[in-house]
Amino acid sequence: MAVMETRTVGIGAGARELATEDMILNIGPQHPSTHGVLRLRLTLDGELIEGAEPIVGYMHRGAEKLFEVRDLRQIVVLANRHDWLSAFSNELGVVLAAERVLGMEVPARAVWARTLLAELNRVLNHLMFLGSYPLEVGAITPMFYAFREREELQRVLEEVSGGRMHYMFNRVGGLKEDLPFGWLERTRQAVALVRSRMPDITDIILGNEIFRARTRGVGVLTREQILQYGVSGPIARASGVDFDLRRDEPYLAYGELDVPVVTRAEGDCLARFECLHDQTLGSLDLADACLDRLADLPPGPINQRLPKILKIPFGHTYAWTENPLGLNGYYLVSRGEKTPWRLKLRSASFNNIQVLPEMLKGQLVADMVAILGSMFFVVGDIDK
Repeated sequence: MAVMETRTVGIGAGARELATEDMILNIGPQHPSTHGVLRLRLTLDGELIEGAEPIVGYMHRGAEKLFEVRDLRQIVVLANRHDWLSAFSNELGVVLAAERVLGMEVPARAVWARTLLAELNRVLNHLMFLGSYPLEVGAITPMFYAFREREELQRVLEEVSGGRMHYMFNRVGGLKEDLPFGWLERTRQAVALVRSRMPDITDIILGNEIFRARTRGVGVLTREQILQYGVSGPIARASGVDFDLRRDEPYLAYGELDVPVVTRAEGDCLARFECLHDQTLGSLDLADACLDRLADLPPGPINQRLPKILKIPFGHTYAWTENPLGLNGYYLVSRGEKTPWRLKLRSASFNNIQVLPEMLKGQLVADMVAILGSMFFVVGDIDK
């Protein structure tokens, strides 16, 4: 009589099961756990993940090729859409690159207004993930709190720009127009209100034992992996990488501000969430500092007068910014025409997601959703 082979597996003390073949499982591209049209090809040994392959490109719109046949004003429209939660910051990188090639000096009022709007946009981005990540692991209520606070800031951003998500407010040389009368005070009130309500989110999530159990020690990302894959933003800082462009290579008005850089050493899902939470509070403080400075500035221009057709001088440059999700860079190459010869986009989410195969290997399928959600990515920012 044939003897059936058995083996001991690592789940449970002394658990035994029948020998099995590895199973291939597709998560996505249309799946509630993938934050959009991302596909993960998992190789499973029972409930353990033996291998993971992120398959991207389902949303690919060819943004970089579209940049090449559009002038700078049209490029700004496209650029704010690849990470739809960080539209203002996306625009900013394009105009900073163009201004650098042009050798253009931006009015002080525009510099401080840009810094303020960038930090408000950062808070909006982080609030989305502070609400949606607990939803991934079964907590529904935080989403309602997060959207309540988002609406306060959305209101003032919509007032100043006319858009709720795609602001199209940056221009080469400054901003589209000056800030509305009384807007600074309304923004100050909105920032104060969001700060006063943040403990609601903090208590219900970080004080929850189930949430901490699902995220502590799960999906650990080491400092070495961060550096090898070019991971950036709050994900990198949660693994002890103490780097933030706003402090280390200042742009806009950050050189005159005390930028709080939040780090953790654990590198797990909980550390990434805590970094995102604390960074939200830091951005609210920076917004207050910008509001104070704008209130003290004398009236003045908010932009530079530009010709109807703006040609980019011959040359090349690279401009990068500390976007909410990590480093966002534009490499601009010009041959003296009104459209760039090449405009390469380095998006934060694309690099961040490349480390998933190493993170997921050896993890349980049940923990995959918690790990994936803690990477805080936008699929459009991956596919570009």
